[in-house]
Amino acid sequence: MPSTCLPPSSQTYDAGAKPASSRFLDMNDRSAGGRRRRSSSILQVYHEPPETLEQMSDQAVVPNMNANWTNQKGAWTIHIVLIAALKILYDVIPGSSQEASWTLTNMTYMVGSYIMFHYVRGIPFDFNGGAFDNLNMWEQIDNGAQYTPTKKFLLSVPIVLFLISTHYTHYDSTYFVINFLATLAVVIPKLPFSHRMRFSFFSDIPEEE
Repeated sequence: MPSTCLPPSSQTYDAGAKPASSRFLDMNDRSAGGRRRRSSSILQVYHEPPETLEQMSDQAVVPNMNANWTNQKGAWTIHIVLIAALKILYDVIPGSSQEASWTLTNMTYMVGSYIMFHYVRGIPFDFNGGAFDNLNMWEQIDNGAQYTPTKKFLLSVPIVLFLISTHYTHYDSTYFVINFLATLAVVIPKLPFSHRMRFSFFSDIPEEE
């Protein structure tokens, strides 16, 4: 019987389309220069990219009054006075024990410190054209340099306060866990590996401007 010869199958390609591998590489190229992330369906973790030349020029226009005050004379004393005032305030509450007073003092300082140095971004002044809008105060202090005298002091205060609170709560396990977790929430964002790190829950990474 004569054999039936089938014509070779032909495939058509769109000249404007890119192969899947090329599109994959392009996606990596775009993400390499932007916000790097480790993502899941619930938590998005990414790093703020470095400033552009235009942003660095805007940052250098005038001194950053939002962060420079931390290096001024007496700025460090404010933390000691604030902690002492909180301790006195909680001591005068009727029925407050020393354990509860020290724990409340520790937690109040940690929450306030986290909001002030790590949660709020940008500056309340409009002198720099929004060049600091993506940076929190900790990242603005000393132009982002790590382990400067001011940053060493601000890192040591919550640690020392935690040790004092642990001592005066007589190493009670419940108070220890509460104070330890509160201290971790403030100390970890101050470490170099957390620099410019952002967390986003149930939302996409914001687009770069």
